[in-house]
Amino acid sequence: MPSQIILASTSSYRKEILSKLGIPFCTCSPDIDETPLKQETPEAHVVRLAKDKARAGADLFTQGLVIGSDQVAVINGKIVGKPINHEAAVSQLTAASDQVITFYTGIALHNITTGECEAHCETFRVHFRALTTAQIEYYLKKEQPYFCAGSFKSEGLGIALFNQLEGKDPNTLIGLPLITLIDMLSRQGYAVLDHHE
Repeated sequence: MPSQIILASTSSYRKEILSKLGIPFCTCSPDIDETPLKQETPEAHVVRLAKDKARAGADLFTQGLVIGSDQVAVINGKIVGKPINHEAAVSQLTAASDQVITFYTGIALHNITTGECEAHCETFRVHFRALTTAQIEYYLKKEQPYFCAGSFKSEGLGIALFNQLEGKDPNTLIGLPLITLIDMLSRQGYAVLDHHE
């Protein structure tokens, strides 16, 4: 079993999700250009960036399995990222009100020893309630999700914004599809449930 798992991300959310598996891992900060390519679909974009992050992380170590992940949200055919500020968050949630938002999350696993890199795109759909301006303002004041794609934290009060979630793994929505990752690790000889420190 490969001894080292490396998360190529500085995201506190992804680190928290991976910690659920109870396996030892370290993190690194992949330095890549995240600019979308012309005519690139959301699926292709997140898979490419997940692979780029995993490969960039692999360059920093001599052995191990490197996890890369990237996510975008799509509202009415338009890609939306992290709002960063209050005004943009209000705009995003106003656009999302009474709509279905699709999240595309790319996940990649790079084996440093073999050079093999497997990647997938997981989709997750969020059905928003019809929200009033006052509800949006209240929510943003409470959670300030300005560094979350789509302007919400589904693991917190953000759950009150939705009337339905559609996808195979709720962790995908937060940024790291664990069910898919566990399968990918298994294919590289790392069985999460067999692991003992």
